[in-house]
Amino acid sequence: MIQGHTVCVVMPAYNAAQTLRRTYEDLPLDVVDRVLLVDDRSTDETVCLAGELGIQTFLHQRNRGYGGNQKTCYREALRGGEDIVIMVHPDYQYAPRLVTAMASLIATGEFDVVLGSRILGVGARQGGMPLYKFIANRFLTLVENGLLKYKLSEYHTGFRAFSRRVLESLPLLENSDDFVFDNQMLVQIIRRGFRVAEVTCPTRYFPEASSINFGRSVRYGFGCLHAAWGGFLDRRGIYTPRFLREAGRRLEDADYMEVTETTTSRGD
Repeated sequence: MIQGHTVCVVMPAYNAAQTLRRTYEDLPLDVVDRVLLVDDRSTDETVCLAGELGIQTFLHQRNRGYGGNQKTCYREALRGGEDIVIMVHPDYQYAPRLVTAMASLIATGEFDVVLGSRILGVGARQGGMPLYKFIANRFLTLVENGLLKYKLSEYHTGFRAFSRRVLESLPLLENSDDFVFDNQMLVQIIRRGFRVAEVTCPTRYFPEASSINFGRSVRYGFGCLHAAWGGFLDRRGIYTPRFLREAGRRLEDADYMEVTETTTSRGD
């Protein structure tokens, strides 16, 4: 708990057994009230290790993709009742200790969303980000800022904190089950006028850290541009894509029953 607000950390996991322990042990558990992990049908020992660590774990009966995993993460987080929900990738690419700083910015009431930026400060290149990914990140962010009339240092970080109100109000079920989910969610956030902050976050690139290949990166890039273009059309009053419509399906509208809780968190 921080400043009277409860905190839940969610981990969308796929084959994270080599890095999960380091990620979990770096979390500020004096601030975090609950940690939950959603496993997207890993083929390694992710679920077993999560059980050893006492992490509340949910298992997909089939692989739903990165976006589909997040939908389950946020749905299960909202069921727990915490005020602040923070996504931490279990691949140890981001710095879990920054959870306290990110949660505090939301707890003050000044911001609704906080992003851990790899670009601010020393930058992602010093953390090992491949050059082609850095160039793509800067190009996409430039275009997205232009289309959305917003200013973020990057749209592609996987380290994010949200107030409960944000997750309850966004039509997240209309978003992709793939990696572009992150960008669609940010467009939804910006178009609804939620207040966004960024904190500088050191990033680590190493063999065990998850990363999509070049082909999927290209598809992701085009998906990001498509999402930003949808935000542009909505902003100009020309057309509102389905994922931005007020009548879009929210997490409470989920009708699939394919998640199994496999372990319970410490102290339950």
